[in-house]
Amino acid sequence: MKTWILPRYVIRSALFAMTGAVAGLWLLQIIFAYLSELENLSQTYTYLDALRFILYRSPYFLVEFIPTGALLGAVIGLGLLAANSELVVMRASGVSIYGIIGHAMLPAFLFVVISLALNQFILPITNQKASQIATHTATNDRLFTVNGYWAVNETEQGQQIVYISYANSDGKLGLTKRYHLDKRANLTGLTYAGSGVFQGQTDDDYEWQLNDVVQLTIDKMGVSDGFHAHKILSLPLAPSDVHLLTKEAEDLSLTDLYAHHKLMHHQGRRSLRHEVVFWQKLLSPFAVLSLVLVASSFVFGSLRSQGLGLRIVMALLAGLLFSYLTDLTGFVALATGFSPFFMALLPIIISAGVGVYLLQRRQ
Repeated sequence: MKTWILPRYVIRSALFAMTGAVAGLWLLQIIFAYLSELENLSQTYTYLDALRFILYRSPYFLVEFIPTGALLGAVIGLGLLAANSELVVMRASGVSIYGIIGHAMLPAFLFVVISLALNQFILPITNQKASQIATHTATNDRLFTVNGYWAVNETEQGQQIVYISYANSDGKLGLTKRYHLDKRANLTGLTYAGSGVFQGQTDDDYEWQLNDVVQLTIDKMGVSDGFHAHKILSLPLAPSDVHLLTKEAEDLSLTDLYAHHKLMHHQGRRSLRHEVVFWQKLLSPFAVLSLVLVASSFVFGSLRSQGLGLRIVMALLAGLLFSYLTDLTGFVALATGFSPFFMALLPIIISAGVGVYLLQRRQ
């Protein structure tokens, strides 16, 4: 039992410091995001709408700041122990540097579990709620979007471009548009509906009933319009597949991202954006642990003789650098098509390598 006295003390110190750092960064982000969102206020987008939007986005902010918060918390927790010479006593009692680091990493596992749980169960719901608020209260500068499901279908007259803004897994559709083109790619008509409901499966396709349909026809005589209470939309995809294709990659859980990858593979296509997000989410636990290793190097490494304030500043800079490097490698993967797995792993390798190098210099 006595052998766990020192480990428990390190774990408790690191846990309290990480919790405070993550909570502090999270609350600051919520406040600044709300103040920034106030710039979009209008007659249809009120203070309450902005607050609801930010609250729904807050789980996403928490996931974003867990790595940096763990880094900062590890520096503060271990730094306070070092400032009180408690780490020296631990080393003198026979606890190795890597033993202390291992104890400090245990609280980081808790935040890893929280991050994975939020990504899997909470973010897909809250991000969708936030998107609905932004869509329903959109101001003019927010109206245009390329998000959603886009498909080009061949018809006897030419082509039909289908756009669906939103679809849930039960088969309910949001705004749906169909652009009709002739064989010379001239626009001949537009059909749009405010909503739709899944009806069932035919031999080859799945059918939705579109409601409150407005149809515009373009010909040599000009533009004419018509209204239909209902119209049928046929797609070669099941409701669950359309649901996956209408959501942003960041709004999908790990299992949904994997299902999206299988769907793309079945269709002979590839979405690099979804692959990058999948690997970044899957490898996020290792990102947190690598940053804790970097934080430990600030305490035991070349900055061990410096004050706690400088260590905190260096930790914040390291966290920002890691975030920018992660974004950069993601952009490189999107631009070049190079392995999304390797590009998501590269910042973690660099971070862990820097931490190990600084610790080796200490020894």
